[in-house]
Amino acid sequence: MSPPPVILSLLAPNVAPWNSRERPTRTDPTPVNEMWNPVRATVLTLSTLLSIVAGSILIAASPSPTESSVNESSDASSEKRATAILAGGCFWCTEAVYEEIEGVHDVVSGYIGGPANYAVYDKVKYGQTGHAEAVKITYDPDKLSFDEVLEIFFKTHDPTTLNQQGADRGPQYRSSVFYVNDEQKEAAKKYIAKLEEKGTFRSPIVTKLESGLDDGPMSKFYPAEEYHQDYFRKNPYAGYCQAVVSKKVRKTKNLFKDKLKVNR
Repeated sequence: MSPPPVILSLLAPNVAPWNSRERPTRTDPTPVNEMWNPVRATVLTLSTLLSIVAGSILIAASPSPTESSVNESSDASSEKRATAILAGGCFWCTEAVYEEIEGVHDVVSGYIGGPANYAVYDKVKYGQTGHAEAVKITYDPDKLSFDEVLEIFFKTHDPTTLNQQGADRGPQYRSSVFYVNDEQKEAAKKYIAKLEEKGTFRSPIVTKLESGLDDGPMSKFYPAEEYHQDYFRKNPYAGYCQAVVSKKVRKTKNLFKDKLKVNR
């Protein structure tokens, strides 16, 4: 039952009777219920203010998407990157070795060192283009020095057999360091001289120093076909991987325990 109009008029003289169809429009700043119930209006107002304050505090405390993006970009850009290009026989082996090493960001199998301005596996594997199977290693020089890259290289392949690694024979399987700057060229010279002076190997080192400066066909690195990339990881039980690659990976893990990636 609706309250008598007389009582309503006494309590709230500015409010229309309950049976009135008149309501404030959307532009009216004061809803009807708040006019006839000031206590409720006050509670609602305080609740709204508290919500606004709480929301402002959360917004202030949370990093903006722009700030998060900037921080992530800064972390990524702060990582130093250097490049080394090495040929040490079948690139499946060399790639698998360096993928185990901490500080290595990426290893790409490919071809380099041939006069032809193209390189595809069906030609390279028969020595028809003059290219060597090689890997392009991207690494953090703060975590792995170039001398350490060379140390791993000379301890995980045979640098004393000309154009041969095990049963793989031909110039495409030669041992070579493709320097990407003059500093690497000098560092490789000194490292090889040090090994020779120590008599590390019974036979002379035949590893070549070739340009990887990408200033002509001979020094251009051509990434190999996609199915060659991460070959050992994708095909660990393939015949060649079981017979050859897995042994080099085990040797790497035994020799360089302090340089291995964690949780790999």
